[in-house]
Amino acid sequence: MRIGAAGVAAFGAAMVVAPAAHAGVDEVHVGVMQHNICVTDCKNADKENGPNVEFQVSFDSPSFLHWAGSPQPFVMASLNTAGDTSFGGFGVEWRWQFAEHWALEPSVGYVVHNGETNNPYANGTPEAAAFAEDHVLLGSEDLFRSSIALTRDLPGPWEGQVLFEHLSHGQILGHGRNQGLDEIGIRIGYKFGE
Repeated sequence: MRIGAAGVAAFGAAMVVAPAAHAGVDEVHVGVMQHNICVTDCKNADKENGPNVEFQVSFDSPSFLHWAGSPQPFVMASLNTAGDTSFGGFGVEWRWQFAEHWALEPSVGYVVHNGETNNPYANGTPEAAAFAEDHVLLGSEDLFRSSIALTRDLPGPWEGQVLFEHLSHGQILGHGRNQGLDEIGIRIGYKFGE
């Protein structure tokens, strides 16, 4: 099932108000991501326009995840400002402090998106070539999302991040095309209880 931009926007808005309504929220992040950059698959980079505005709410790590290094569950949404691929989902993230005020935060998760999965035109036609030139063909509406953030603690409850994220079905959640999508950007975080 494809999700519309309005659905993703509603999901993002719900996450922004979640801290006031839900106990167990640890932090909220908001940021801007450069969409579809050249990192893991440069021949498919730069096919879509506009930055993505990203929202994430992270929750306290539940005790049953202690065996896995106490990752924090999160929900997130990423809205493309040009109407191209937007996505939303959930996952878990870890925080590894490596120096005073500095941490690495890797994460893994699952997202659904409203982008293109396959080319609707017949192979070899001019329409197919034009469509492939402008769209990332993700091959599945279900994707894995992996990311890593370099986080700097700021005064008070604030933190800043540089975040890289990769979306792909990895031939596990889908079949056929698997062009993937890479984004990099900056986010500001607010930690509750600081």
